[in-house]
Amino acid sequence: MKTGVLLVVVLALGALAGHFLLEDNGYVLVSFRGVVAEMSVPVAVFLLVLAYLAVRFAAWLWRVPRELGEATARARVRWAGRQATRGYIAIAEGKLAHGERLLTRGARRSGAPLMNYLAAARLAHQQNDASRRDGWLALAAQQEPAAQDAVLLAKAEMQMDDQAFDAALDTLTQVRERNPKHLQALKLLAALHWRRQDWRALVALLPTLRSMPPLPVEKLNRWTGDAFAGLLDDPTLDERAVGALWDEVPKGQRGDPRLVLARARALARCGAVSFAENEIRRTLGDTWDPGLIRFYGELQLPEVSQQLKNAEAFLKERPEDPDLLLTVGRLSYRNQLWGKARSYLEKSLAIRPSAETWEALGQLFQRIDDRDSAARAFQRGLALGNGSGRALQRAG
Repeated sequence: MKTGVLLVVVLALGALAGHFLLEDNGYVLVSFRGVVAEMSVPVAVFLLVLAYLAVRFAAWLWRVPRELGEATARARVRWAGRQATRGYIAIAEGKLAHGERLLTRGARRSGAPLMNYLAAARLAHQQNDASRRDGWLALAAQQEPAAQDAVLLAKAEMQMDDQAFDAALDTLTQVRERNPKHLQALKLLAALHWRRQDWRALVALLPTLRSMPPLPVEKLNRWTGDAFAGLLDDPTLDERAVGALWDEVPKGQRGDPRLVLARARALARCGAVSFAENEIRRTLGDTWDPGLIRFYGELQLPEVSQQLKNAEAFLKERPEDPDLLLTVGRLSYRNQLWGKARSYLEKSLAIRPSAETWEALGQLFQRIDDRDSAARAFQRGLALGNGSGRALQRAG
């Protein structure tokens, strides 16, 4: 623009110079609807220059309000940005209340008010002020109506942190009413059911989650295991109900030792002890698990001698396994093989002392009427349970 104005000024000056230097500087006649104007060429050029400058000036005046408004808006955004920066610095320094005030002071003028209000809501949440938190969330939703789901999801997360599970469920239900397959809402809902131990609701949700990656497989498997283990722990289940529930377990997880153990406990409660024993042995043949082998020793089978032989068969491959040694020690005790039971239990303790094994040994000493040894064994088991077993072992 500056170059154009300079060019016009040069032409105008040239025209004026020509007006004084030339004898005949030309003649211009303009006639419009009976109005006649006569002038020399330099004067006409000068008038044209004036008209051009007037038009440019008028255009500038037309743009001034808009440019002034844009400049003011930019200044407000910069100011809001500085407030947000100061706010985040205050948060980093641990001044949560001050950071919250700074973030919200310039929120409406910032380029991203939603983020300011969400951050302020989380700060209020950290200060245990649910009322102020919900106020900031409401303002966030007003600023960005398209972000309603994001605001509700953030609210649900904070409600879950407060263990306000019923309120979180209501919030997530609002999201799912608009978008039943919202992945983040489903993930939070599953986490909510898991924390509430609402195992049936969690099981109902898991197939949908498995069809919607990218939820980590490890988390899904853990939720599945927890849910079915919780359902199998119901003392009112009969054998048929246990079987029906097991049919719901995904095939890929039926070999999970934890679920096999939960099923075996349920079957044992129902009286199907032989079935439980068979399932445990079959699983241990494929996947060794300390919990399974310890529970195997607790099963009350009528053929306890055969149960001992089955357990001792595992010793060929695992002669130093302390859990297996505890189990065969217990089964030897039930078979009234006192010497063998003591040998197995003492070997288990030599490998890994535990309160459970000391208790089993104490019961053995009681049975053979060795009261002093029984008292020492119980004392050491109690000490291990209280976390002071090493000191007692050194003292002994």
